[in-house]
Amino acid sequence: MLIQVDIVMNITCFSAILLILHSTVVTGEVFTSLVDMESLVSTELELARHLENYIQEEEIRLKQLRRFLEKYETMYQEASKDVSKYLANPVNAYLLVKRLTSDWRQVEGVMVHNIGSAIVQNITQHRNLLRFPSDEDLNGAAMGLMRLQDTYMLDTHSLAEGILLGKKYSRQLTAGDCWELGRQSYMNGDHYHTVLWMGEALNKFIVDSNEAIKREEIIEHLAFSTYKQGNIKEALQLTHELLRIVPSHERALTNIKYYEDMLHQQGTIEHHHQDSEDMVKKMEVFDTTTLKLKKPPGTAGIPTDHWENYEKLCRGEKLMDPKIAARLRCRYVTNNVPFFFIQPVKMEEASLKPWLVLYHDVITEQEIETVKKLARPRLQRSTVQNSLTGESEPTKYRIAKAAFLQNNEHNQVYKMNQRVGDITGLDMATAEDLQVCNYGIGGHYEPHYDFARKGEIQKDFGWGNRIATWLFYMSDVEAGGATVFPKINLAVWPRKGSAAFWYNLHPNGDGDDLTQHAACPVLIGSKWVSNKWIHERNQEFRRPCGLQFKSGM
Repeated sequence: MLIQVDIVMNITCFSAILLILHSTVVTGEVFTSLVDMESLVSTELELARHLENYIQEEEIRLKQLRRFLEKYETMYQEASKDVSKYLANPVNAYLLVKRLTSDWRQVEGVMVHNIGSAIVQNITQHRNLLRFPSDEDLNGAAMGLMRLQDTYMLDTHSLAEGILLGKKYSRQLTAGDCWELGRQSYMNGDHYHTVLWMGEALNKFIVDSNEAIKREEIIEHLAFSTYKQGNIKEALQLTHELLRIVPSHERALTNIKYYEDMLHQQGTIEHHHQDSEDMVKKMEVFDTTTLKLKKPPGTAGIPTDHWENYEKLCRGEKLMDPKIAARLRCRYVTNNVPFFFIQPVKMEEASLKPWLVLYHDVITEQEIETVKKLARPRLQRSTVQNSLTGESEPTKYRIAKAAFLQNNEHNQVYKMNQRVGDITGLDMATAEDLQVCNYGIGGHYEPHYDFARKGEIQKDFGWGNRIATWLFYMSDVEAGGATVFPKINLAVWPRKGSAAFWYNLHPNGDGDDLTQHAACPVLIGSKWVSNKWIHERNQEFRRPCGLQFKSGM
């Protein structure tokens, strides 16, 4: 009884610590940027130190209580042999009274001593230095992982084992880890991923049954999501297994009849009961590969064929017509800029229609570090403009954080802006500030256009539409993270120091539909980019009017 009370008090005390810790949560959407998540590592270390101190103090307190316990048990064993004879000794009688009065008050003092208060006070003093992710971050991180799973066709079991593209990158997930991924999917109404991850959690539970989760909880979620995916027979089998574990489960009893009636109507079942032993055998391993699962569509409403192209390009599949690729060239350009006569710019054609090129070695290491340093403290959740209202808003189809840098903030930012103008020949007076982005867990930006299409509202600078886009790559990415153009079967892979450039508009001012592009999810690595959006105003006599027509010849 003594130990049970102490355990309850320990849990209560530590729960109070967690409540205070969570009161310091900063809802900064940290999952949307890897660089923003770096502070969480420090938070975890700080929390581990406080927890270690708390445990050490509790261990000392428990040792004291253990000594009291041993003393009481010894006295009881001695007295219980012959209670009358024991109490006949006045000293024994006195000591018994003492143990149950003053001695017990000492025990109570140790039991109620709130060691956690000092720990809490220490944490409170550092509360401004600690940062905790929110429930939104947990959901966003889970969705990011599943986005990678879908885009790069990652096997659920391999991913759970910490294996990416055939290489082990992390520790394996526990049954509880898989359960949480399935739970997040379930809350999102995503039954496809719920089946995959609850199935993996169920299979891992067999060898990982010490987890805090319960087998029946896994099966309940798995059964319903399996049904929602159209696999009624398997849902029925799972529900039978659920009833084997919890015979009085009300929802399971209701669902059993519902599933059996549906199968009976379809003519796929004749009997309403199956042998329970056979059911147990089938539940030893849950095989999702035998199910007909329907993957949810992309969140931006992209047509199926374009979406398939997008994912194939992200995976590195070669889709461009070899005849078109054979016409692409690399060359040095000067654009009649005196400095470039001394050091020409390396230009690589990536597409002729629309005209899209890569410029290599156009940003220095020092400039990259300066831009990152200036942007880090200002990174905020990336937004998109609502095409109907023109208001900026966060969205699931763009996961990153961004900051805008003005030209006058630093000489190197000014020089980068000037360099873009010199290379492109465009007037940078009507270009937006430099946007700096860092992508988060599975960070991406689904297929979109940079220009405002007819009927859409774009932020009004008084400069007209976005005529061109310049995109600096400020980091290499180990896997994933390509910029892809699904309608022309083109993928551009991040290369630190390079930049991509393309015109968004035709010479007559209409938007070029072929410039639809996307940022593929970052599989491994941290992706940094910065871009300039250049507008129409002042460009009338700068842009070669026939450029688009010549490139299509």
